[in-house]
Amino acid sequence: MADLRQFEALKAVHAEGSVTAAARRLGWGQPTVDYHLKNLERLVGSPVLLRSPRGSRLTPVGMLLLERAHQILTLSERAIADAREFGELGRVRLRLGTFATAAASILPFVAASADDLGIEIDASVEEVPTLVDRINRGALDAALVYTVPGYELPIRPGLEAMEVYRDPLMLALPTGHPLAARASIDLATLLSLPGERWVFATSTDDAIDRVLADAFAADGQVLDIAIRTDDFQVLLGMTAARMAIGVIPRLATTAEHPGIVLRPIDDPSFVRSILVVTPSPEEGSRRPSAAIRHLVAAVRDGFAAVRTGAEGRAADHRL
Repeated sequence: MADLRQFEALKAVHAEGSVTAAARRLGWGQPTVDYHLKNLERLVGSPVLLRSPRGSRLTPVGMLLLERAHQILTLSERAIADAREFGELGRVRLRLGTFATAAASILPFVAASADDLGIEIDASVEEVPTLVDRINRGALDAALVYTVPGYELPIRPGLEAMEVYRDPLMLALPTGHPLAARASIDLATLLSLPGERWVFATSTDDAIDRVLADAFAADGQVLDIAIRTDDFQVLLGMTAARMAIGVIPRLATTAEHPGIVLRPIDDPSFVRSILVVTPSPEEGSRRPSAAIRHLVAAVRDGFAAVRTGAEGRAADHRL
């Protein structure tokens, strides 16, 4: 089995150009450096160094090992640093802001996963503009937000936004609607619905509403907004009552809704990009970076866990 000291010796020789200089860099004796390099060559079955009176350089095999050595040593150092952080700090509290549908679908999973690692989640549920404002001001350690392609959120420099889930947008129609029999709705068909009344969000800057309104505006049409609400159950209720129709993220369709059919919109613009926003590594965080990384991993795992169920529900709605 490889020894980390073999990789340290290889890295030092490459940096210094000789075994003697590598020994000085590491604070080891030259025989110790030679010992680890020869053991590495025995493991590999090929020379890793070309030695000459002018110094030493790595063979192609040595260069391949060096690339892996950088990764292995970095991961090893990070593992020790992470363990030391948790050992020194004990339980860590992170302030996570999220929007409602993400909270309903993955927050229990994220909180349980984080708790197993000694991370306590202090969660708040708010609308996206408020979440962006709070993470920009440093009032949150991480925020789950969403947008749609082509609509950037005003996230300040020093923050990093990573996509963790793509949530298709569905057209909610009452049963018996002329388009209800279709398996999906293309953009041209969607634009043939200007006479319908629509349900929009309370915010006039909601990304889902903007992509819909802009698509109609590009076609020279203006939508008739019947009601504004941030409650998807209200949208579905009004659709079932044939009072309006609307666009809803697939993630929000967690149950059967009598009197409603949901059809995917067959256009790449009609998808909700869910992002987790955290401080960039170079800026640093007042919270342990290890805790932030574990939180992001738990969020990704949470969305992976719900993806299959969401896709299964979408298939049922097409029946």
